[in-house]
This record gives sequence, structure tokens and C-alpha cells, in this order.
Amino acid sequence: MRPERRRQTLVGEVVSTKMENTVNVKVTREIPHPIYHKRVKRFKKYLAHVASISPKDGDIVKISAIRPMSKRKRWQVSEIIRESVKLR
Repeated sequence: MRPERRRQTLVGEVVSTKMENTVNVKVTREIPHPIYHKRVKRFKKYLAHVASISPKDGDIVKISAIRPMSKRKRWQVSEIIRESVKLR
């Protein structure tokens, strides 16, 4: 029996849910600036597959790596960490 390997996971915010079975997740990270040494925010957007979970815009989700499903879709939403709060 093969041991289960740990998949790469990222945490980000759902930006768009306009596609079928796919959400757009924005992952933000902070890095030190190479010259000024101030913390700078950098972000990247990932397309993630949703099967049973249905996140909404603004939700904070955890995505995990899977084998490629299409040209740009290589991630899957594994859980919703925090749901968004809509104010009127």
C-alpha cells in the first residue's frame, strides 16, 4: 500500500463564481522588498474546481493541487475556511 502524500495547499479569497464548477481564487502573500526591506503584498489568481462545496464571492477557501483538468485548472477547493458577510 502506498503512503498518502501531502498535496500542496493554498489559502485565498474567492473573486468570481461566474463559471460552472469553477471559481477564481486570489491568493495573497507578503514578501520583503529586496532593496527597501518593507513587506510588500503580491497576489496571484488560480482557477479551482468545485464539486460538492459551493463557495460564494468573498469566501476564504483552502485549495489543494490536483492533476490538470484543463489548460489553466490545476486546483480544487477542499474547504471553506470563512464565509463572507454581506452587508446590505
